[in-house]
Amino acid sequence: MASDSIHTHHIPVRWSDFDRYGHIMNANYVEIAQEARLAFAEDKFYSQDIDFAAFVRHLDVDFRKPIEPEGNAELLIESQVVEVGNTSFVTRQEIKDKHGRTACVVECVQVAVDLDTQMPRTLTEQEREILLNIGQTKVEEKKPGAAEADLGLGEIGYDD
Repeated sequence: MASDSIHTHHIPVRWSDFDRYGHIMNANYVEIAQEARLAFAEDKFYSQDIDFAAFVRHLDVDFRKPIEPEGNAELLIESQVVEVGNTSFVTRQEIKDKHGRTACVVECVQVAVDLDTQMPRTLTEQEREILLNIGQTKVEEKKPGAAEADLGLGEIGYDD
């Protein structure tokens, strides 16, 4: 069960999400992560009548294992804020298959923007409070050292 500090969102997979090899296409992981970030914004900001705009500045996508269509009618996306700055924040999202295994990790740097000027702006105290209350209790995943590195392939496998 996810803690309160992790925003969870389920996204149904579509036939068009898959490539000719029967795996979700790499670009679609970015769309899935974006959809979950928008659900986070809806739940935490827009539903409280907080006008909040943030543009994506940087994406880091780590493809860990393919997701095949059989049995994966929907995916679980866990989103967590891992860093908050003056004008920006970083989210870490895990896209999980039907077994709860992480298939892809997306880290996204977002910058708060004034929509009138299209320029970065300082996060308000209210925005900071919301962002800081998401993701403070999850233990950070240990990254392998040089001796433990596996050439970046991690646990690559197929669904059972």
